[in-house]
Amino acid sequence: MAEPEPTSGSESSQPASGDALPVVDYLDQLLRLKAEFENYRKRVDKERPDFVRLGKVAVLAKLLPLYDNLQKVHEEVLTSHNDTPLAKGMEGVFKEFEKIFKEEGIMVMEPLHKPFDAMNQEVLGTVNREDCDEGLVVEVLQNGFFLQGRVLRTAKVRISCKPKK
Repeated sequence: MAEPEPTSGSESSQPASGDALPVVDYLDQLLRLKAEFENYRKRVDKERPDFVRLGKVAVLAKLLPLYDNLQKVHEEVLTSHNDTPLAKGMEGVFKEFEKIFKEEGIMVMEPLHKPFDAMNQEVLGTVNREDCDEGLVVEVLQNGFFLQGRVLRTAKVRISCKPKK
């Protein structure tokens, strides 16, 4: 009885006519694929810090309303219960917020008594004032914040205007 010839898992280096691309084309495709993957990896490595920064921005922006509410409570506590443990605890909370803000590069905008800046502020109303220039910020309704020099949240303000005669 004749034994069948052993077959290997790979075919010969010469493909049957018209069946497949020559070996040289496979090598070329492999080298191109390798180069494309290297370019992809480099692009992802370059973009990763941006993704981290964007994620950080989103989290910090979500914390700002909490900061605003705590600040209102803190002001109320300072006016009515200045030397209580609650006031001291609130001071500790705000020291932690300041520490985090400093570490992350967050700065509170200070627009009060300065000219209105449409890039950093949002006008929610006007106040008739004779004693100051028109367009000057006279009240800050909600603090604005910068994150590393860019606007994280605009300040909501009221500006002065001359009374109509």
